[in-house]
Amino acid sequence: MAVTRPNTLSVGVMVWLSSELMFFAGLFAMYFTHRSVAGPEAWAEHSSVLNFPFALGNTTILVLSSVTCQMGVFAAERFQARRTGSLLNVARWGMQEWYTLTFLMGAVFVAGQVTEYAELIQHGLTISNSTYGSVFYITTGFHALHVIGGLIAFLYVLASSFAARRFGHLEAGRAVVTSYYWHFVDVVWIGLFFVIYVLDYALVQ
Repeated sequence: MAVTRPNTLSVGVMVWLSSELMFFAGLFAMYFTHRSVAGPEAWAEHSSVLNFPFALGNTTILVLSSVTCQMGVFAAERFQARRTGSLLNVARWGMQEWYTLTFLMGAVFVAGQVTEYAELIQHGLTISNSTYGSVFYITTGFHALHVIGGLIAFLYVLASSFAARRFGHLEAGRAVVTSYYWHFVDVVWIGLFFVIYVLDYALVQ
């Protein structure tokens, strides 16, 4: 009986994501520690400048990008690199179309965070003028860097699929492991959004 060995790339990505999970766990611990030391009143005063509706819309875009990413995975698993019909017929899209859409949605999310940062700075919330500002920008900023890393990975997967003469197991494997990372980034943001926006938004209401 043949022995099926696990894909080395997949295992490596899983191990790396485990270390990334510990990194973000440390950021969450830092956030709650500073929150408890500062006290609910001081924390509520600073968090009141957050634009919750805007952040909710931006979060929705990132969460939906996980859906489009997974659709790209399904296409990759059936070795369909590109669409087989009209661009408007999403049922016939391949990995390239779904991953391009995912890339665009991720880029919109990053642009939204930059816009939010600019708005918060105008309201006087900077990384150096308060503990809240430091914690907020560090946690969300590191996550934004991870999103940018994911966007670079999407570009690599797309470029390699266009360059390949035949879309095979190697190209499909790259697409799949990239989706692992993207889903991880999305789940982390859901946690950050709940802690930073939902809990603190409820605190100031």
